Amino acid sequence: MRIARFDGGRIGVVVGEDIVDVSAAAGVTPGEWPPVGPVRLIRDFDALRPAIEAAAATGAKLPLASVRLETPVPWPNKVIAYPVNYHAHGNEMQAGYRATNQGFFLKPNSSLSGPADPIVLPHVPGREVHHEAELGIIIGKTARGVAREDWKDYVFGYACLMDMVVRGREERVFRKAYDTFCPVGPWIVTADAVPDPQALEFKLWVVKPDGSRELRQHANTRDLVLDIPGMVATASAVMTLQPGDIIASGTPQGVGPIVAGDTVHIWIQDVGEMTVPVVQGTEGATEVFADTYVPPIVKQPLG
Repeated sequence: MRIARFDGGRIGVVVGEDIVDVSAAAGVTPGEWPPVGPVRLIRDFDALRPAIEAAAATGAKLPLASVRLETPVPWPNKVIAYPVNYHAHGNEMQAGYRATNQGFFLKPNSSLSGPADPIVLPHVPGREVHHEAELGIIIGKTARGVAREDWKDYVFGYACLMDMVVRGREERVFRKAYDTFCPVGPWIVTADAVPDPQALEFKLWVVKPDGSRELRQHANTRDLVLDIPGMVATASAVMTLQPGDIIASGTPQGVGPIVAGDTVHIWIQDVGEMTVPVVQGTEGATEVFADTYVPPIVKQPLG
């Protein structure tokens, strides 16, 4: 099942190229504040699923192109991200560590944005903002101390995710915390609809204003250093995971700069794809980024 959030917090089931509003069956009130309805939906999904499926089968269909898709879980308890989780990306960043011996970091909920929201570049002259294509893993149940072999019991579904970053050597969370620096979408695909999440092909392109299209990233989740079972086990060893929590898998090689006027397109096998425009903002200047930084990235072949 593909579950989307749209038009001011409504919940929909995507059927082909259409969407059916199932907000009432999902127990979600559009426009609520804080927008925690999707978290309750994920927590109660097993009980709500029959009603949601019935509503999706009988409700009026709207063309997907006629609605505004929003980030699926705007108010999770936390967003957990694993750095340097592909060896080739570690090589291009000259990083001697990997996710297996570095652990994770947290991104703020305020960095979340959706497939219809632009990536807004902060005003940080002398710095580059880079794209990072990742798989978003949505937690479905409260969990602590999950064994590797039990990881599937705690995953609700998957989404496309991009982790944006101001390149530099300053504190990682600081450089990744800007608003719109975590696009997630275009929907959540429930875990039962993804045959093998540990062998998902995915790609990221940057499209220039003249229409030229460059494949920047191309990898497979089977090449993760710390795999999905390991990510769930590691995170839950340290803290309690809650329904709706988002785990960002880490990015493969091929990260690179984006500028205003670009469009970033991500595709993940069996999950979906989204295309997000890049615009220049006027906010975000800080003395932390006063010094110019040139990323020492040695590009690796995509293969």
